[in-house]
Amino acid sequence: MTTPTLSMGYVRALFEASGARAADVQAALEEAGVSAGLVQHLSARVTEAQFAALYRALVRRLDDEMLRFFSRPLRPGALKFTCLSLLDARNLQVALHRWSLFLRMLQDDFQLAVSVQDGWCRIAMQRNAGAPTPAPIAEELMLKLVHGVSSWLVGHKLPLERVDFAFEAPAFAEDYQHLYPGPVRFGQPLSALYLDASWLERPLRRSAQELPEFLRRAPEGWMFAEFRHGRLAQRVRSHLSAHLLQEGSAQATAHALNLSVRTLHRRLAEEGTSFQRIKDELRRDLAVYKLTRTRQSIAAIGAELGFDNAASFHRAFRLWTGQTPGAYRGRGVSAQE
Repeated sequence: MTTPTLSMGYVRALFEASGARAADVQAALEEAGVSAGLVQHLSARVTEAQFAALYRALVRRLDDEMLRFFSRPLRPGALKFTCLSLLDARNLQVALHRWSLFLRMLQDDFQLAVSVQDGWCRIAMQRNAGAPTPAPIAEELMLKLVHGVSSWLVGHKLPLERVDFAFEAPAFAEDYQHLYPGPVRFGQPLSALYLDASWLERPLRRSAQELPEFLRRAPEGWMFAEFRHGRLAQRVRSHLSAHLLQEGSAQATAHALNLSVRTLHRRLAEEGTSFQRIKDELRRDLAVYKLTRTRQSIAAIGAELGFDNAASFHRAFRLWTGQTPGAYRGRGVSAQE
């Protein structure tokens, strides 16, 4: 399944929250193979690999696995030793309790509060008295880390009842819908994840021998893991990823998912999206990937994505990103085989 891209608005929020110097940002962009010119275009997109490379580069330059988002840095190695302390827990509940204790030793800004009520588990970030208010992306990435590591520990992407954020929706709020397997709400009292409490009893299925590979791939392993179970929108995207040209219609997709076309459209509307929007976002992400990571001609990319001619592909891509495919390729990374 093709992973979603992230907007340059999200990337810029990351840079701003980290307080990184311009020289460090420039070096990270160069290391990730992203042109600095793209940063000025909020509608531009970066791939999973590009974002992960940017994040890793900033971690090294800032000497902080959470990019100086909080009052005390989480030095490189903090995630490794946190995971090592969790691996022999008998279930996820014990692992989360240990993690909450570990975080209290590592930083002063917030507590990871785990509670159960009416069959639901809430994993919340509770800011400590007197602690500075974190940047929105700091809370979002910390919760993403908790969700990603917890999912890795139990060997299953944890389905979420909902995700709450204690900040208003940013301009790039659409990106969050791709990162979480559950509905996202903004402007809530606390930033928190909600899941069925039965998951707390799940035994951990990972070993110390598997940890190095998980850490080597960070942040992909905890940020971009595929959602095989989750919202209908994610199932639709997964189907279209494999059948974009052959079975890319709403009718064929509904049949593949054992739904009527009417039910497909209704349920997608309830999730705040539509079939055409999912299809366009997938084609946009595939186009960005192919323009920045392959040497395919623009005409060939447009044809592969189902456009009748180059002009229609150019019009669609400009609508998605504000730029033509040629200009985007010129400002982006060098194409690779």
